[in-house]
Amino acid sequence: MSELIGRIRGSLGEFDRGAWDALAGPGNPFLSHAFLTALEDSGSVGPGTGWDPVPLAISQGEDGPPLAALPAYLKSHSQGEYVFDHGWADAWERAGGSYYPKLQIAVPFTPATGPRLLLADEALAAPLLRAAEMFCDQNGISGAHATFIAPTQLPLFEDAGWLIRSDIQFHWENRGYADFDAFLNALSSRKRKNLRKERERAQESVDEIRHLTGDELTEEVWDAFWRFYQDTGQRKWGRPYLTREAFSLLGQRMADRILLVFAYSGGEPVAGALNMIGDDALYGRYWGCTRDIPYLHFEICYYQAIDAAIARGLARVEAGAQGGHKLARGYEPAQTYSAHWIADPGFRAAIADFLERERQGVATDQLFLGQRTPFRKGG
Repeated sequence: MSELIGRIRGSLGEFDRGAWDALAGPGNPFLSHAFLTALEDSGSVGPGTGWDPVPLAISQGEDGPPLAALPAYLKSHSQGEYVFDHGWADAWERAGGSYYPKLQIAVPFTPATGPRLLLADEALAAPLLRAAEMFCDQNGISGAHATFIAPTQLPLFEDAGWLIRSDIQFHWENRGYADFDAFLNALSSRKRKNLRKERERAQESVDEIRHLTGDELTEEVWDAFWRFYQDTGQRKWGRPYLTREAFSLLGQRMADRILLVFAYSGGEPVAGALNMIGDDALYGRYWGCTRDIPYLHFEICYYQAIDAAIARGLARVEAGAQGGHKLARGYEPAQTYSAHWIADPGFRAAIADFLERERQGVATDQLFLGQRTPFRKGG
């Protein structure tokens, strides 16, 4: 361990694809070399975006392969993270400090859980996190923030003294359902009827719903999805995070890990949702439409995702950030986690106090929401 060397790179593209993917593992598509370099090569992250890649790796010796790595970015704002720290930034700026740039250990624009410490050996977690802290110290960076951490990695951050924060998403859990009707049978009678009516109304309003993946992801398909994505992005964020080229590159590099669900009317696509396929989960990411059709959002994003997860034997569907309306549709509250290292001791103490109070509220919310799922009582 005394010979370990930490190094910051200026791009994921500087890493050998095989070496990076060996650390990331095959389970989570967002951590793959293909996904992360597609964001860079398309201009979705990099100069002018406020997401400057600074992936950090440690190796044994100058020329050794990476033994551990972090997907990391220098951020000049707090957009596209889904773990909100604007209040922290405001407080630190009012106190005369500079909150930005900050070090963000994350997958850009992606509120999906996964490993953030990519490790050949778990013993390398401590030196990897220490390297991130040293990078912040040496460059006057206010702190480092790892978001949407896989729960199994929480102890590694806790052991390093990072502050832990939690929030709530809504995930659908596959309890061995044979098909969608088997899932419906687990719901209370009233909720089951409501979901059936929603599906019927949505499906009757369009001519066809298709699942597209692999070679079916043509440029014509991506052009249609780009229209959907722009519409939603402009309404929610002011401007879309991803460029048009990003979708083409993702289709070229990892088409078999992508599932598009399209609804057609009159032979034309009128709505669509993009999902990424993991080894044990389906990750819902983007949705959009060119026509407002009642209940089609629920059908395309939530019910079709359940169908796809059951067909593939996946354990869950992660449907993205926020959205209390997912609860009535069989998506249950699940805690998500982030970890934070703050350079200034006084600021760190204030945030630790805030997080303690926030945790109590999150726990209360999860208990409240958990009692209001649509499942049969005692089922």
